[in-house]
Amino acid sequence: QVQLVESGGGLVQPGGSLRLSCAASGSIFSRYAMGWYRQAPGKQRELVAARSSGSSTYYLDSVKGRFTISRDNAKKTVYLQMNSLKPEDTAVYYCNVALSYREVLAGGPFGSWGQGTQVTVSS
Repeated sequence: QVQLVESGGGLVQPGGSLRLSCAASGSIFSRYAMGWYRQAPGKQRELVAARSSGSSTYYLDSVKGRFTISRDNAKKTVYLQMNSLKPEDTAVYYCNVALSYREVLAGGPFGSWGQGTQVTVSS
């Protein structure tokens, strides 16, 4: 089973930027599709961005043009660059992986979730 460790969250002012990282274990990282999800208090978890093992990407409409998902297969890490952050981006951000891009887009089912990383956008 792939182990995932998210990092890079923090407190940032509106309009600021953060880059989240998700380090994964496993020898077949390059074959995985990966997704970043978020869950705000009182809300369901939602898919924010996804990237297939190739070059296909998906972005939630509200983050298009502001967030960019990328991956470094050599480092077994997927990133989420977040620019022009807004208070409504405040949430715990999680990453997850699957061999099926469709499964990532569907939000699972996954075997487990990591601890997530808190992003707070506030002045």
